[in-house]
Amino acid sequence: MTTARNFDAVELELLWRRLISLVDEAAAALVRTSFSTLVRESYDFSCVVTDAAGQSLVQATESIPSFIGTLPETVKHFIRFFPIDSLAPGDVLITNDLWLGTGHLPDITVAKPIFRDGRVVAFSASTAHAPDIGGKIRSPEPREVFEEGLQIPPLKLMRAGVTDDTLVAMIRQNVRTPEQTMGDLWAQVVALDLMEERLHVLMEQAALADLTDLAAEIHRRCENAMRSAIAALPDGTYRSKLKTDGLLDTPITIKLALTIKGDTITADFTGTDAQVDRAINCALCYTYAMVMYGVKVCTSPTLPNNEGAWRPISIVAPPGCIVNPQFPAPGGSRMLIGHYLPMLVFGCLGQIVPERVMAACGSPMWGMNQSGLNAAGKPYANMFFFNGGMGGNVQGDGISCLSWPSNVSSTAVEISEHIAPLHIHHKRLRPDSGGPGRHRGGLGQEILLESRSPTPIAVSFLAERTIFPAFGIEGGQDGAPGVLKINGEKVDPKRQYVLKAGDTVSLATPGGGGHGDPAQRATTALAADLAHGLVTQRAG
Repeated sequence: MTTARNFDAVELELLWRRLISLVDEAAAALVRTSFSTLVRESYDFSCVVTDAAGQSLVQATESIPSFIGTLPETVKHFIRFFPIDSLAPGDVLITNDLWLGTGHLPDITVAKPIFRDGRVVAFSASTAHAPDIGGKIRSPEPREVFEEGLQIPPLKLMRAGVTDDTLVAMIRQNVRTPEQTMGDLWAQVVALDLMEERLHVLMEQAALADLTDLAAEIHRRCENAMRSAIAALPDGTYRSKLKTDGLLDTPITIKLALTIKGDTITADFTGTDAQVDRAINCALCYTYAMVMYGVKVCTSPTLPNNEGAWRPISIVAPPGCIVNPQFPAPGGSRMLIGHYLPMLVFGCLGQIVPERVMAACGSPMWGMNQSGLNAAGKPYANMFFFNGGMGGNVQGDGISCLSWPSNVSSTAVEISEHIAPLHIHHKRLRPDSGGPGRHRGGLGQEILLESRSPTPIAVSFLAERTIFPAFGIEGGQDGAPGVLKINGEKVDPKRQYVLKAGDTVSLATPGGGGHGDPAQRATTALAADLAHGLVTQRAG
């Protein structure tokens, strides 16, 4: 029987830092070699290394929260479809399955088994948002997943280092942007290869035959830390609910009961509204990731994200509810529900640790999808992000124009105008949009775009909080709701539209909620707001 290897504190820290370094290097390579703005500018991707069982070990610093939670689970699904003994060096696995991946088809996940001495010792894995996946351009309108684009079941993109040209041809034929889509996909494979190469060097230098003992030690420490953080909270069941804009005049109600028992937490969504025949359903994989994120930032925000940190947390979501939709439900815009879930967790935990939570944020992210023909007459598709304001908290004002709970970046004006036939008249802070409070909510932004395309452009939007604004807490007031206009007229953000040359789109993203009584705001802070034009004299 082999004795487990022990790691002293210094050795463990050195190995841990090297693990972070190798995934960060892979992430940088992915950004440098990618073709689309979604990866290169918005950082809508993740890179992770798991152990041989698919248990998350370490993720790249730039990874977005949803992928941190979903990507290791997808690796576990891969292992179920492709047992370890069926894998070979050089295999690359791929899927974008709604329920096995991230909850919508544009996110393509790839993973590679890493071998040492003939045995699988780890997996390198990556998820990235593809510039296009075919079907109806991403919007809430599709009624079934079949309308949303190409579905890639768990397959081998590469077998023992040999590319499946049939699969590549299938992908290329079904997307509007074959060069960009495949370019990003091969950039992901580059990242997988780099993680594999760097991990081999680390294991050789550290005399690690496999990662079993190292992973067990890291997972044990993180699990113990998370359990200790949960155990420090009072036992009980805490409830919260909120309404989202939903569809037309029908809002969606999400309910959460968070039960703390000893060193465990159970999140129960019983009573939440049913799934709908529009693409705002939030698959359980995404629900899982967003709940884990919300719990973690309230209990142990500095703890590494890996399997150990998640073990004390479980989720209950009735099949068929909007946070656990069943096949063939569409889910292309699942963040319009999923991005509310961390705030629901805050609504529960804020009852016992109010100093750790913030007021509601003006994001769920706002985004604009578009497709049409470029100057050369070829199809193109792009997505640009426009963020709202974060909520105020006990420590200070909310940050303006920052995506939360995702961390995707906004696309620069110069890039947007270079890759799409659009002219951006202005992109500026939205005065008075942050909710008043002792600590003000972050501001949203105002964007005015004009189509310069001689041919029609199809556009759709990711837009929430146009009806129910970001709420304030502890006496703080609500932020301003979002507004979407085409040619100066308010429109339904859940529909797709066609722009002609000269048509304009105006987006005013929501501001964050305020924290604390506005009457307690420091005079100097209010003066600074007025001086910088963040609030008007009337609002002040």
